[in-house]
Amino acid sequence: DLQRKTIAKTMPISRILTHPGSDTAQAIALKYLIKLAGVDVKISDDKNEKVALTVETVHPVTKIARTDVISGFIPAINYIANLAPEYQLTPTSYESWVQSCVDGSEAMIATFVEKVERYLWTNNQTYLVGDAMSAADVVVAVTIALGANKDKLKLSQNVHRLICTVVSDVGGIELPALDESSVVDVKPEEKTKKSEENKPSSTNGSSNSNPVLAKLAELGIKCDLVEHEKVVTADDLVEKVKLPEGGVHTKNLFLKDKKHGLFFICVSATGGYDVSGSKVSKIVAGALGLTGKVNMRMTDEQTLKDNLHCAKGCLGPLALALNSKDINVIIDEKLFEKKSIYSHPITNDLSVGISAADLKLFLEKIGVEAKLVNFGGDDAASSSSAATSSAPKPPAPKPKSKPAAAKKDKSAPKKQQANSNKKTAKAGQTLLALQWKKAENFPQWYSDVIVLSEMISYYDISGCYILRPWSYKIWEFIQEYMNAGIRSLGVDNCYFPLFVSKDRLEKEKDHVEGFAPEVAWVTHSGESALQKPIAIRPTSETIMYPTFANLIQSHRDLPLQINQWSNVVRWEFKDPTPFLRSREFLWQEGHTAHSTSEEAEVMVMDALEMYRKTYEELLAVPVIPGYKTEKEKFAGGKRTTTVEAYIPMSGRAIQGATSHDLGQNFGKMFDITFQDKSGKSAIVHQTSWGFTTRSIGVMIMVHGDDTGLVLPPKIAPHQVVIVPIVNKKCGMDKIGPYCEQLLQQISSKGNIRVKYDDRDMYNPGWKYNHWEQKGVPIRLEVGPMDLEKGTARLVQRYNGEKSDLEIAGIGDIIAAKLEDIQAAMFEKAKATRDSHVVQVTEWKDFVPALEKQYLVLTPWCGPEHKEWEEWVKTTSREESLKAGEEEAETAATSVAAKTLCIPFVQPELPKGTKCIASGMDATCWVLWGRSY
Repeated sequence: DLQRKTIAKTMPISRILTHPGSDTAQAIALKYLIKLAGVDVKISDDKNEKVALTVETVHPVTKIARTDVISGFIPAINYIANLAPEYQLTPTSYESWVQSCVDGSEAMIATFVEKVERYLWTNNQTYLVGDAMSAADVVVAVTIALGANKDKLKLSQNVHRLICTVVSDVGGIELPALDESSVVDVKPEEKTKKSEENKPSSTNGSSNSNPVLAKLAELGIKCDLVEHEKVVTADDLVEKVKLPEGGVHTKNLFLKDKKHGLFFICVSATGGYDVSGSKVSKIVAGALGLTGKVNMRMTDEQTLKDNLHCAKGCLGPLALALNSKDINVIIDEKLFEKKSIYSHPITNDLSVGISAADLKLFLEKIGVEAKLVNFGGDDAASSSSAATSSAPKPPAPKPKSKPAAAKKDKSAPKKQQANSNKKTAKAGQTLLALQWKKAENFPQWYSDVIVLSEMISYYDISGCYILRPWSYKIWEFIQEYMNAGIRSLGVDNCYFPLFVSKDRLEKEKDHVEGFAPEVAWVTHSGESALQKPIAIRPTSETIMYPTFANLIQSHRDLPLQINQWSNVVRWEFKDPTPFLRSREFLWQEGHTAHSTSEEAEVMVMDALEMYRKTYEELLAVPVIPGYKTEKEKFAGGKRTTTVEAYIPMSGRAIQGATSHDLGQNFGKMFDITFQDKSGKSAIVHQTSWGFTTRSIGVMIMVHGDDTGLVLPPKIAPHQVVIVPIVNKKCGMDKIGPYCEQLLQQISSKGNIRVKYDDRDMYNPGWKYNHWEQKGVPIRLEVGPMDLEKGTARLVQRYNGEKSDLEIAGIGDIIAAKLEDIQAAMFEKAKATRDSHVVQVTEWKDFVPALEKQYLVLTPWCGPEHKEWEEWVKTTSREESLKAGEEEAETAATSVAAKTLCIPFVQPELPKGTKCIASGMDATCWVLWGRSY
C-alpha cells in the first residue's frame, strides 16, 4: 500500500529503459532526466518502435515482485519526473514543448530554435516553464544542442543561455556556438522595469532580440517606444500609459469563425466601440461580403501563439510581421485619422508608436491586404464598408400611455434586433426581445435566454456565473423534490469540507487520473507558499472515505448512507457554458457503503430511478436510462449507470445524471473494512451518485422557444401571473380590487404560486413580454370588459392558447390546467425525442443518421471492447468531416459519435446479429450520439 514515490526510495528497484537507439535525442534526454532524478537505470539498446520504460519493484515486507510498463516517450518522462519532486509539473506545463521535439523539430532545428527564442524573449524567462529547470528544458535543450552541433548552427542569446544552464547541470554535451549578433546590452529581466514617467524614446527599431522591432528596422520605419508596467487589457493601457499628443492606443482581437477562418481585428482603444462577438460578426460579415452564418469567437491562447507567436494581452498589428498567412485583417478606418498609432510588439510591457502612413507601409511591405472598416456605432451600420444596417427598433411603450407605432423601413431586414446590452441601449429601445432565433443560432439563442430571463449574470472569472434568484429558486425546487426521495432511501444529509490533501486525492490511481486535468489547487496563503498544495474538490470520494473507514467497524454500522448538497470545482475545459459546463457548479452527491454487492446494486438503481423521475416528472424532460460502457464509466468505479437526455435543436445528447457502483475499489484503497456476522473481516461495497445544476440548462434547451424560457409548472417560481389592463375610464382604483380578489381565490388553493404584477411604471405589453421571457406557465389578463363580465383571460405560455374563464371556481380550473400543461410538455418533448432515435445495423447508414441529428441504436459486441468504441469515434468524425460537417468547438466529441449508454430497455436482438463495427457477434444494443 505504499505510494509510488515512497517505493522508489525504499524498495530494491531495477529499471530497464528501451528505446530506438541510444544515440537519439530522446534517449539522451531520458538519460539526463534519470541522472537528475538520482535513480539507477539499466539501458538496453534494443531498437524498438517506441520508447518503453519497464519498472520492476520488490515489496520489502511481502517480497512480492511487481512490474509496470510505461510506453511512450512522454509517459516515460512523466514517470521519471515523478521520482524527483523538483520536476513534478502539470502535463499542460511542459508536454507541449516535449511533443514539439517528438513531432520532428529535430529535422527543422532552425525553425524550432526561433520558436524557443521568441518564447523566452516574449515571456522574459530563463526557463520554458516556471522559475526552475523542468523536464521540458532538458528535452528541448538536448534536442537543440544535438541538432545545432550537427548542422553547425549558431544559437541566439536566450536559447544559448538555456542550453548552457542545462548542460552545466548534467554535462556530457558539446556546447553549440553563440550568435554574437543576437546579444543585446539590456538583459531580458530588466525590460520589465518601468521607464521614468513612461517617457517615450525614439528608435529605429534596431533591437535584434525582438523580431517585431527588428522587422521595423529592416523596413526603415522609425518608431517611438514607451516602456511601462505589464498591461493586459486595452482599458488599463489607456488609463495607465499616457501617450504623446495625437497618439492612440489600439484594442486588438484574434477571432475564429468555424466556416470563414481566422480574423485579426484592430480598433481604437478609445473609440467606445461594441466589439462583442455578435456585433463584430455582423460588421465584418458585411464588410467582407461573407455568406451564411457568421459566429466569431475569441481564439484560445494556444491558437494565438501558434499563429501570431504572442501571448494573451500582447497582441498588436505589428505581430502580423511574424505570420499573416490565412488571417483576415480588419482595421478600424478611424485609426488612420490619428497622428500615431501605438500597439504592443508581442510583449505587453512596451508600446510601439508609428505614424498612420508608416502603418500602411508596414502592412504593404509584409504583404497584408487589410480591410478598412468603420466600427463607429450607428455609423458602422450604414457605412459602405461595414455590415448591413439592422432594422430600426420599435420604441418601448411608456407607462399608462399608448405606444406610438413605428414606421416600416422596407429596406431593413424583417428580423428586429434587440439591444441586449443595457449599458449601450438607447432610450426607447426594448431590452427584452431575444436577438437570436432558436433555429438560426442555437448557442447565441441560449446565451440570450439565460441572461434576458434573469437566470444568470456573468462574473469576472471565466467559467463562473452568478445564479440569480429566478434560477436559484428552480434549484431549490429540485432540492425539495429530491430530498424527499433521498430521505425515502434512508439517506441522511451532511456536509464535508471543500478541500482535500494531495495525498488523499492521489491515493486511488484510476480515480485521480480521471480528474487530474480538472483539479484546481490552492498553493498560497497570502504571500506564503503552502508546504503542500491543497486541492479543491472535483468530487468527494477521497474526502469522505477516510471518514467512512473510521465510522465503520462492524456489520452493525452498515449500511452507511449519506448525501451532501455542495459546490464542486473542475477547472480545465474549453468554452464554458452556463449550467452545462462551468468551473464551479452546484450538485448533490450521495455516498453509501453496504455489506453486500446486492445491496449496493439496489441503491445504485434506486438513485438512478430518483434521477429519472426528477427529469421526467419535475422538469418534463424525457431521458433514457442505461449502463455506461467500460470506456465511459466513472474513473475508479466498477459500473456506471446514467440517464441520457436529447437536445432536439442541436441533435446532441447530454448526460443528465449518473449513479455508480464503486464495488470494493475504494474500500480496498481506504481500508474501509468491517467485521461481518461470522466475525471475519470484510471490505464494504460502495456507491456514489450525483445530480447537478446542468439539469437546469437541459430543461432550458429542451423547452425554450424564440420568446424565451418555457417552464414546466412544477418547477416555475411563479406558476401564474396576473396582469391588470387599465385605461382612462377604468383605472387601478377599479381593476385593483378585482385582481386582489382573483389573487385571493387562486392563493386559497394552497399549492399554486401566483404573482400579481401591479407595478404602475410598466404597461401591460411590457409585462406580457417580461413574464413570457421568464417562462411563467399561465398569464391571467384582467381588463375593463373582464371586470364587467366577472371573467379573466388565461394565456398558456407553452402553446400560446387563450381562453376566457369565469372567476368563480377559477382556482380549481387553474390547478387542473397546470397539471395538463406539465403532462403536455413532457409528451411533446418525448415525442420529439422518440422521433429522433433510429436503429441501424450497417455501418454505411451510421454517419448519415448522425447527420440527420438522430440518436443511433446499433448492435454491439459488448461494453468491454474499448478499441472498437475508439474506432467508431475516429471513423465517424473522419466521414462526417469529409461529408462537409463542421467541428463544433463547444461539444465534447464534436462531429464524432460516442457511446451514450447501453439502454436498460433493449430491443429484440436476433441470434447471429453482428456488431456494426467489429463484425463480431453482437451481445446487446448500444446507443450512440454526438454529445455535449
